[in-house]
Amino acid sequence: MSTDGDGSPGDGGDAAELLSGLALASFRLNGQFLHVAEELAKPAGMTAAWWQVLGAVLGEPLPVAGIARVMGMTRQGVQRIADLLVERGLAEYHPNPAHRRAKLLQPTDAGREAISKIVPGHRAFADRLVAELGPETARTTLAALTHLTSTLTTLTNT
Repeated sequence: MSTDGDGSPGDGGDAAELLSGLALASFRLNGQFLHVAEELAKPAGMTAAWWQVLGAVLGEPLPVAGIARVMGMTRQGVQRIADLLVERGLAEYHPNPAHRRAKLLQPTDAGREAISKIVPGHRAFADRLVAELGPETARTTLAALTHLTSTLTTLTNT
């Protein structure tokens, strides 16, 4: 990926430069979000990855492969984390009526309680971030990232 001498993406004059800039900005943003998530998860005695997997099944139980698809993670990585969550009593497996071997992961009461310990810090950080960006910029950025994700999914069939 090419950059200007200072490490920032070039002026974006061509598609390759734009792709490089998007990728580098996304990598940096991902790292920043992971750092914030690690800090937010600490009060619950969790990691960002545990929070990510457990959060994916708060609304409905999902198989490991489904969590991996939704979260953009590998199935093996999700399996490892899911097994740890089950071992620690934060989640449990249930039979999947749609597939005999692919069990559904679901949070336990202890898992929901752990997530509830993250909520106040998450809310406070969200308020600070949106206040700094401004609500309209936050919405526009979310729309652009959602569109970028959708486009990459279409182009790569992932």
